[in-house]
Formats: sequence, C-alpha cells, structure tokens
Amino acid sequence: MTHSTQPFAEFRSRMNERILAEDNQVVRRFFALDTQTYKPGVLDQKTKEMLGLVASMVLRCDDCISYHVQQCHQVGVSREAFFEVFSVGLVVGGSIVIPHLRRAVDFLDQLESQQSSAS
Repeated sequence: MTHSTQPFAEFRSRMNERILAEDNQVVRRFFALDTQTYKPGVLDQKTKEMLGLVASMVLRCDDCISYHVQQCHQVGVSREAFFEVFSVGLVVGGSIVIPHLRRAVDFLDQLESQQSSAS
C-alpha cells in the first residue's frame, strides 16, 4: 500500500486545525502537551522523535508512524539510524510490527525520493 507523503501531511494539518477550532479544553490541552513533549530538553528533539517512532511502531499506529518518520526525517535522522530505530520497534513489538515496518520504510523511501527530486 503506497501513499503519498503530501496528502498525509495536508490531511493531518487540516484536521488538527478543525479539531482545535472546537471549544474543548481537554483536546486543546492534550494537543499542547503532545507539542511540548517533543521540544528539546535534556533529550534533544531528534532523540524524542526516534522514541516516538519506536512507541508508535509497538502500538501499531500507522498515522503515528508516518508522522514520526516525517519528523525524524526533518530533524536529520540518517537512513542507518532509522533502521536501528526500526529494529528496536520490531524487537520490542514482535513480528506483528512487520506490516507497519513495511509501510514505514515505504513512507521513508517516498520522503527521500521527494528530497532528492527537490535537490
């Protein structure tokens, strides 16, 4: 199953705006907490995004995996580092993670292809 990275990002952005337009403090606070969590602290943003990617793989959330692959790519995670992260997610999550690993690698390939096309 191949999907383009742009529609994913556009849908996520559009729906986040739509959701945050609602007058619900719990939702707004949760989104703010999520944003704050990935800001640099003792751990840098790159490390936090890689941790988010592992957790997303273990939880088998394809949208979360795509998001963290995209974020990791943006903060400069190398392909070699991605595969180390993928291996941690696979070992912790077990063989049920394999279909999600396939989609993660496909998404990463698309991001890298888009980057090389833009260069």
